[in-house]
Amino acid sequence: MAASRRAFQEAAYRVDATALAGAVNATREGDEAGRTQLAAVMAWAGFSCPGAIEAVYDNIAAAWLGSGETPPIPTALPEAPLEPDFWSAFWSVIDDAEQGYDAASITARVAALGSAVHPSFEAVAESCARRHPGAGAALVRPVPGRTDLEGLRACNENSLGRTLYHMVVDQGYDLEVLDREAIRLNTLPRSLRYLNTRILQMHDVWHLVAGYQTTASHEIAISAFQLAQFGHNYSAMFLATVTTISHVMQPAGVPLLLQLIAEAWQHGRRSPAFMDIDWESEWNDSIETIRARHGISVYRSALPANLLEALQGD
Repeated sequence: MAASRRAFQEAAYRVDATALAGAVNATREGDEAGRTQLAAVMAWAGFSCPGAIEAVYDNIAAAWLGSGETPPIPTALPEAPLEPDFWSAFWSVIDDAEQGYDAASITARVAALGSAVHPSFEAVAESCARRHPGAGAALVRPVPGRTDLEGLRACNENSLGRTLYHMVVDQGYDLEVLDREAIRLNTLPRSLRYLNTRILQMHDVWHLVAGYQTTASHEIAISAFQLAQFGHNYSAMFLATVTTISHVMQPAGVPLLLQLIAEAWQHGRRSPAFMDIDWESEWNDSIETIRARHGISVYRSALPANLLEALQGD
């Protein structure tokens, strides 16, 4: 195990587009070295070099699906070092998967990895965040307040707001996925604070409007959608972590993850910028009306939405 982890850590660096496509294709053939290279590059982008995320995932998706953009992986990008303390925290999350994670626990554990990255990562991520569509609003708008649950209940029948209200109340969800104070979003630089707060606040809205169900498969997929839309650091960390868990524990599952990730990544890249939409002004309109207004297509996958639950039940 020590040797395989050492190989993984040594593979967590920039590769060119040709090598990345080769790793994807080797993964398709069940090759362990290919899986190691692929998962390690995802970890490098997520925890060290967020500026590479766009090109890395464009190339992964294109290689897996057989179509899409294949830009060169930029060179000389700012990177935060991946030091021994980070790897210790990362492998602890991977090891604990043997006891099983539910949605809340894996979310919390991956979010906690954000405190294990090198201190220089924050400035690198802030610079990247400011370049994404909708990020300009972060510099001029106040940090979003909390959504009013009673206000959602008062919305029109069959509207986005009322549908969100029933989704939250009937299924026992929180209006925000994680507590923004508990994960100390208020300590982040301006753009990261705004974007991460807005993503927590709108995660379930985007589930509804973009057509992602609340199954395990679609939670993985919507992370790729969010990553494509906003370069969301947590989403990059989450996808690298779950891919590594599968690589280590259930190698046969990695192709399923790649299918979900590639489909949703391209869906996010081809959708309008969700961060630019004033969702609160849409509460009283139907989801169908909102999709038509903004040209939003519904996520479609070649895989059943409940695939992971079905496999776990076998």
